[in-house]
Order: sequence, then structure tokens, then C-alpha cells
Amino acid sequence: MRIGELAARAGTTTRTLRYYESRGLLPARRGENGYRTYDEDDLRLLRQIRTLQDFGFDLEETRPFVECLRAGHPEGDSCPASLVVYRRKLAELDTLIEQLTSVRAQVGAQLARAEAAVPGGPEPKCELGGHG
Repeated sequence: MRIGELAARAGTTTRTLRYYESRGLLPARRGENGYRTYDEDDLRLLRQIRTLQDFGFDLEETRPFVECLRAGHPEGDSCPASLVVYRRKLAELDTLIEQLTSVRAQVGAQLARAEAAVPGGPEPKCELGGHG
């Protein structure tokens, strides 16, 4: 198939495909007529890249998965290098979750302190706009 068809089937743009090609993630094959040609395996590569990017993986992190598929494995995550990337991403996510949990606790404490500062008292007057 040609680049336009592959882009449409993968839900991306021809520009993106050319970029992936320049990064070595998508093979650069040309037919006798000089046009880029692709097959179903290339579509699988693109779907793997897209799925991983939807999960928050950056483009370079998808490389071991793409290489695993190119090596003939049925799934891109069945190779040791892919598992290393999964483990690293899980560690990153755990760190982010810890940070967000801490921030949430701080915001909750601020809210509790703010609510306790005015028990039964008059509602504070909040004015919108500037003074002038």
C-alpha cells in the first residue's frame, strides 16, 4: 500500500509516517515507480507505536517494541528490551502517583484549614475585580 492509504488506515498523517521513517521506526521501502510502499506488518508497527504513545510513552521508548515486532515476534512486548521499558515506565508512573498523592494531601489540608478559620462566622466578603 502507499503512504496515504497507510496513514488513513493507521489514523495518522503522511507527515508523521515520514517522520517515523526518518527516525528508523518505519522501514523506507520504495517500489519500482519510486513511491513508498508498505504492508500489513507496517500497519502493525504503527498501531503498536500509537498504543504506546496513548499510554504516555515517548517515541523513542517505542523502539524496543517496534524492533521486537520486526524480529518476527507476534507481539511487540514479548522481548526482554520491551519488558525493561515497561518496568521503567511503571516506576515513572509510581513516582508521579506519589507526587500527586502528596499534592492532594496538601491541598486537602489547606482546604480544611480554610474552612476551619470561619466556623459559624460571617461569610467573608470576596470582591471580584480590581480596586480603583
